[in-house]
Amino acid sequence: MTARATARAGTARADLIADAALTLLVERGMRGLTHRAVDEAAGLPQGSTSNYARTRQALLEAAVRRLADREAQVLSVAEMPAPGDGLDGLLDTLSLALHRYLTGHRDLLVARYELGLEATRRPELRAFYDDTGRRFREPLTALMRAAGSAQPERHALSLVAWCEGLMFSCAVGSFHSAVPSREELRAGFGELLSGMLGGHLTAED
Repeated sequence: MTARATARAGTARADLIADAALTLLVERGMRGLTHRAVDEAAGLPQGSTSNYARTRQALLEAAVRRLADREAQVLSVAEMPAPGDGLDGLLDTLSLALHRYLTGHRDLLVARYELGLEATRRPELRAFYDDTGRRFREPLTALMRAAGSAQPERHALSLVAWCEGLMFSCAVGSFHSAVPSREELRAGFGELLSGMLGGHLTAED
């Protein structure tokens, strides 16, 4: 086996282990996440997970890293419009990404809540969790700045907080059976951004 093939095989096994860890978090919660349980869920020989992530901290970090990768695929960070594309492109992209997440990937949200709560009890995981989250916050801050926001960091936080609140309500809260349509999400984003930007952008830009 070539070095490249070996690396690919290692990456595939790492993803398999991390995906199994996320599944366990959804199905059993944090107490159900053990190295042995991950081996069983992944269909791997006993000890495989320990060889990859020897400590619980390492296993949690692997889960956070994999969660961020999968969320990036769902939310399509790479599909974010160019800063000068105007409000229509931004509203279309944000509403599509959020609707796709809410209707097809609620399990990722449950896993994220489990990891986020655990991070409040583990300072070493808190730092890793927050650092991983920057890959989502920084592009939004850049978009807010390009859109004309006078306080792009604060407005990016407000945008994230609005999305997070909606995701929590629709994934595990009282609106879990009433997910908004893409059109409703687009309208909500439009109202939010209009308030933030004070009419700086219009749908015709």
